[in-house]
Amino acid sequence: MNSPGLLIDPTLVEEAVRSAGRYIRSQITGLVYESPDSKRLNDLVTHVDKTSEFILSESCSKILPEAGFIREETGYLESQNGYYWCIDPLDGTTNFVHGIPIFSISVALLRNDEPIAGWVYEINRDEMFFAMENQGAWLNNKRIKVSKSCFLEDSVIATGFPYSDFSYSDEYLSLFGEIMRKSRGIRRLGSAAVDLAYVACGRFDAFFESHLNPWDVAAGLLLVTEAGGTLSDYSRGRLYLSGAQVLASTPGIFSEIHAIARKFPHA
Repeated sequence: MNSPGLLIDPTLVEEAVRSAGRYIRSQITGLVYESPDSKRLNDLVTHVDKTSEFILSESCSKILPEAGFIREETGYLESQNGYYWCIDPLDGTTNFVHGIPIFSISVALLRNDEPIAGWVYEINRDEMFFAMENQGAWLNNKRIKVSKSCFLEDSVIATGFPYSDFSYSDEYLSLFGEIMRKSRGIRRLGSAAVDLAYVACGRFDAFFESHLNPWDVAAGLLLVTEAGGTLSDYSRGRLYLSGAQVLASTPGIFSEIHAIARKFPHA
């Protein structure tokens, strides 16, 4: 895909992401799903995450050497030019551990704190999602758009569950329950990057989740925006990469689902 105005060649990033994906796929056979040794399994997952991140970091450093890094495994590296690579080397680790074939790689290029290019690679389906600022969103080189759904009752919604901080779980469950009753259904895939990519291509009509990290959402938020979607926090304020609250939706149901979400500001 031709990408005028971008200071890097996006095909080089795609090659790096695919290379990390091939590595992750090669490690699936190393997992033992029945009665695993927890220490051995945790060591393997840590090794897979860190090796994938190394592959991506090495390649991105060569593509744009002055850029800094915001990474899940190895942390923050200051930028020399205001650009940052934001990397999640394996989003959906629990799925990976249990042999559930939904996990991804997420890479975004940020200008300061704004994503200007993003890649989400759904490894098992070999689906490469790509978006560039003001240039649209793509799935395997085909243009994608959010769904045309206009009614929440006809919509399928994605979410993620609390998994470490349960202090807000009661309010989250209330939000979950109301959306469940008023929609066609709720799905939880286990990878926020995939959830956002699926909103961008119209498989899901909306996604909501709290307490995410920049590497979870940076690429996916750009995908949704460039595919014509609407973003906000639950209070309809500016959506920051901190991911404190993410509501991503097709425009046709945004007002309806946001009216529910704003009643639960701490969910």
